[in-house]
Amino acid sequence: MNKTVQEVTARIEARSVQSRERYMEMMRAQEKLGRDRVILTCSNIAHAAAGTDKEDKENVIFGKGLNVGIISAYNDMLSAHCPYKLYPDEIKAVLRSLGHSAQVAGATPAMCDGVTQGMPGMDMSLFSRDLVAQSVAVGLSHNIFDAVLLLGICDKIAPGLVMGAAAFGHLPTAFVPAGPMSTGISNEEKTAIRQKYAAGELDKDALQKMECSSYHNQGTCTFYGTANTNQLVLEAMGLMLPGSAFVPPYVPLRKALTERVARDIVKMGHNGDNYRPLYDVLTAKNFVNGMVAWLSSGGSTNHTLHILSMARAAGLIITWQDVSDLSEVVPLLVNIYPNAKADINAFQNAGGVPVLMKALHERGLVHEDVKTALGDFSSQLTVPVLDNGEVKFESAPATRDPNVLISGEGCFKPQGGIKVLNGNLGRSVIKISAVAPEHHHVKAPARVFNDQHDVEKAYKAGELNQDAVIVVRYAGPAASGMPELHKLMPVLGNLQKAGYHVALLTDGRLSGASGKIPSALHVSPEALRGGPLALLRDGDLIDFDADAGTINCLTSLEGRTPEYPDTEKGEQTYGRYLFKVCREKVSSAEEGATFLF
Repeated sequence: MNKTVQEVTARIEARSVQSRERYMEMMRAQEKLGRDRVILTCSNIAHAAAGTDKEDKENVIFGKGLNVGIISAYNDMLSAHCPYKLYPDEIKAVLRSLGHSAQVAGATPAMCDGVTQGMPGMDMSLFSRDLVAQSVAVGLSHNIFDAVLLLGICDKIAPGLVMGAAAFGHLPTAFVPAGPMSTGISNEEKTAIRQKYAAGELDKDALQKMECSSYHNQGTCTFYGTANTNQLVLEAMGLMLPGSAFVPPYVPLRKALTERVARDIVKMGHNGDNYRPLYDVLTAKNFVNGMVAWLSSGGSTNHTLHILSMARAAGLIITWQDVSDLSEVVPLLVNIYPNAKADINAFQNAGGVPVLMKALHERGLVHEDVKTALGDFSSQLTVPVLDNGEVKFESAPATRDPNVLISGEGCFKPQGGIKVLNGNLGRSVIKISAVAPEHHHVKAPARVFNDQHDVEKAYKAGELNQDAVIVVRYAGPAASGMPELHKLMPVLGNLQKAGYHVALLTDGRLSGASGKIPSALHVSPEALRGGPLALLRDGDLIDFDADAGTINCLTSLEGRTPEYPDTEKGEQTYGRYLFKVCREKVSSAEEGATFLF
């Protein structure tokens, strides 16, 4: 096995000895109580069963079979979550036929970054992840469940579900995905039209027509952003059925997989020989497998926050250095947008996660001595097929499209998609896989902004027609909830297209759609908490060198006093004042930007 992968895994386990033991002590204490329903009073159980479907009531009350708790992030505003409307009834029907039952234990918030992009709601987006985790804990706190199925996909929702479920890690737990929407217009065309609109070359009607052609149906967005990165990572970690992440909604295989996961989760219950609590799956080795798959696929920068926070929920401490070291030895084996033209459906058609995992296994980059939620590592190297209406699993084949997914020798790039940058301005992360080599190094004067919207204004006023490192500060988690700054991408894309050397430096986020603009993200410490970004002024010379892994200010900052605007003043409307305690308590980006740990 690759030496670096072994070393990173070993040091995660070593630094996590105390925190992992505390977590396991808590899990063992919960486990010792026995079956959760045993400790409930008759009144407790009567309340829980009162509204249950008649066919399931006897099982809920007397407990002859398992009772599965469903945590759903369904709403019909998120295209990815619309299919979940039907899932609880489908799951209940399957379990009922086997002598078990299921109840919707709770619903979680499920906001869409695509809807809130550039809007005040985006300032609450990252905090919604921890709120989702708390919602899971509330739902499962009723203690009438023997296993858990998690229904959630998108940006902050799926990581939040893992974090919340980890608190009930004594229960067998699995994810039930729903799949991506069909391919609309190409992502390349989408980007081009956005840039033309930003340049004033197209009107809003043309922009709206394009956007609706791109986001046009139920399922996840087809580009490889955070939602689809979630699904790939969770499958690689063994938290769902093999090959199920990217099967489209409403095809026969999708429905059959939902039925299969319901059948399989009860096999992992306390009453059988295959008891598989979630804590057996949330291990350092499975997290490393997830990170390796993420890096080899050029996934979302948001996972430099999410993987750290999910691991913390299970008592494991992962650092950016772990990510950086893995990235040095993990090659890029997937070539989809924003790294290339193809989308997530092309990845699935090429073989999907099982083919990728098989390729990583053959290269000695993933651990095989792991347990998964519903099986073992060997099962992760299989693909589901329908045989007379039943799901069967076959050995993963070679890639069907080597231009999208490499399963043999070679790679698209020798290193993974994420890189950590260090320097006198702090530590940050960059998604390097989508940035052309000629843009890896930018040495240019800073243009400093305290608000992302001021960048757009400066561009429209013609004030950014120059080589520049655009600095957007006070966008960190403590200042404004760490919003995504995608509204800036068409602007910076046009400047780059015009021949200027530009880069972005920010304590905010960009996520999986980080593209061709070199972007140093999640700068830590953030400006509001003493980070050097607060000292920068227009004209300071910034040396942004992604190849060297450095970003520095070449102008002396000595003797300067930081600028600290009243960030809370701008965080009052649209409910943002309710999240003041989150901004006060949130950890740094380098610690996962969470207020829970």
